[in-house]
Amino acid sequence: MIDLSKPWIKEAMFWERINGKVRCRLCHRYCIISEGEYGACGVRYNQGGKLYTLVYGLLTAANVDPIEKKPLYHFHPGSLVFSISTSGCNFFCKFCLNWSISQARKDEIFGEYIEPSRIVEMALRRGSDGISYTYNEPTVFFELMYDTAKLARKNGLFNTMVTNGYMSIEAAKEISKYMDAATIDLKASGNREFYRKFMSVPDPDPIFDTILELKRGGVFIEITNLIIPGADEDLKDLRRLVRWIVNELSDEVPLHLLRFYPNYLMTDVEPTPLSLLEKCAKVAKEEGLKHVYLGNVPGHPLEHTYCPKCGELVIERYGFEVISYKLSEDGKCPKCGYRLNIVGKYKRRRLFWLL
Repeated sequence: MIDLSKPWIKEAMFWERINGKVRCRLCHRYCIISEGEYGACGVRYNQGGKLYTLVYGLLTAANVDPIEKKPLYHFHPGSLVFSISTSGCNFFCKFCLNWSISQARKDEIFGEYIEPSRIVEMALRRGSDGISYTYNEPTVFFELMYDTAKLARKNGLFNTMVTNGYMSIEAAKEISKYMDAATIDLKASGNREFYRKFMSVPDPDPIFDTILELKRGGVFIEITNLIIPGADEDLKDLRRLVRWIVNELSDEVPLHLLRFYPNYLMTDVEPTPLSLLEKCAKVAKEEGLKHVYLGNVPGHPLEHTYCPKCGELVIERYGFEVISYKLSEDGKCPKCGYRLNIVGKYKRRRLFWLL
C-alpha cells in the first residue's frame, strides 16, 4: 500500500480499467498492472483500481545547464536551461550514464519534493531561459512535466525534453501543446536486436511514430544516436535511420553522433573509436543530412555548425560552449545569406565551462 497523502503521489494521466486491472497508456509498453503492482517504469502503481504516479515533484536533480548539453545546437543557442529529473525509466539500458536515478524503481524511489510553481521560480531566480526535463526519462514523470511546462510558458520560459521517444502518441500529442523542443535519444541507430538485448525494449519502431507526432505538434526536433562498437558494423541501420530523417522530417534536422563510454553494466566494451564516429558522420552526410555533429569529443571540427550552402563556419563550439556566433539575427550565413534552421536568437553567456 502507498500513502496517498504524500504530495508526490498523484493520480496518473493516461490509463484505463481493464478486466479488474489498469492499463497504462503513457508509453508504448501499455503495461497492464494488477492491484498492488508497478508498471515497467517502477514509478506508476495500481492501488484501489486507480493508477498513481509516485514521483510527482520528487526531484533527484535540479541544475542549470547550457542548452548545448542536451544537446540542442539549433534551438536558442547560448541559452541556459534549468534541468530537472526524478527516479525511474521505461527502458533498462545496461550502459546508462544516469543509472543511479533511472534504474531506481519501486522501493528505491528517492528525491526531494518540489512543486511545479517552485520549480519555475527556481528557474527564473537562477537566470534560466527555459526548463529541460532530462537525466532520466521524462515520460515517466509526465504529470510533473506537463504541469511545470504550462507554468513555465506563462512565465516566459521555453520547455525542452531529452527523451527516448517511447512516449505514446496520445501523450505526445498532449505534451506538444507546451513543449518547444525535444532531443530524441536513439541508441545503435535503432537496431532492433540491440534494443531487445541491451535495453529490454521489444521493438523500437514506435519511437519513429512518436517523433512524427511531436513534429506535427510543432516541437523542434534534434536527434542523438549513440554509436556503440559492434552494434551496427556495416552501418546499414545508420543509413536507414538517416534516410528516414531526411524523408520524414527534414534534411536540416541536426543529428548528433555520440561517442560511447563504458558504464553501468557494460564496462567491458571499449569507447567508440574516433575513426568509427567520423565514418558514421561521412555516411550521414552522404545520405543527405546537412547538419551532422560528433558528441563527447571536445575540440573536434564536427562540434561546429557550417553553412550547408557555402561551407562557412558560422557557429564555433568547444564542448558545451559557443565560442563564436556569426549568423545574423534571423539566422542567415554572413557569407552567402543562406537561412539556417536556427530557432531563437543567440544569447551570449560567460564561458564558465572553460574557466
